[in-house]
Amino acid sequence: MKLINQLNKLKKHFRSNDDLKIKQEISNDEIQVKIDQIGTDSFGLQGVLILKTDDDKEFPISAFSGEVARYIAGFRDGQRDAIPTIYNLIEQLSEESELFLVKVKIFGNGNALRANLYFNGRKNIVLRNFRASDAIALATYYGVPIIMSKSLFEHQARELS
Repeated sequence: MKLINQLNKLKKHFRSNDDLKIKQEISNDEIQVKIDQIGTDSFGLQGVLILKTDDDKEFPISAFSGEVARYIAGFRDGQRDAIPTIYNLIEQLSEESELFLVKVKIFGNGNALRANLYFNGRKNIVLRNFRASDAIALATYYGVPIIMSKSLFEHQARELS
């Protein structure tokens, strides 16, 4: 009887892969982007990156710290040994809570870009309204999709043309 009770307790902690797939689905009004280029200004103070769609449309982002840009570049190159304390905090909380980052969604908030972070595990959690640059860094670190609304992406494309 003890063994059956222990197995039932363990089952609570396991979820089917369907939950993960549902959280990673992209709706019709969203678009998945990837980092195409990353760098800093000539002083290394301000980060600049270009997000790109599969059909080669570009979305530039700037006005974030050069330090975050360097971390994103390092994560892209597979460097995982030194991460900022705040990212380490998120990693430890995720591990202890058995949560997994499954996607990051970028959106506009006035003149700034913000992001929601979607976690799945024993409980589904959305952390809302964080800096887009930090969210992109975490998405790069964990290798999860970066999503944007199509309208935000298209608005930026019109601004650039």
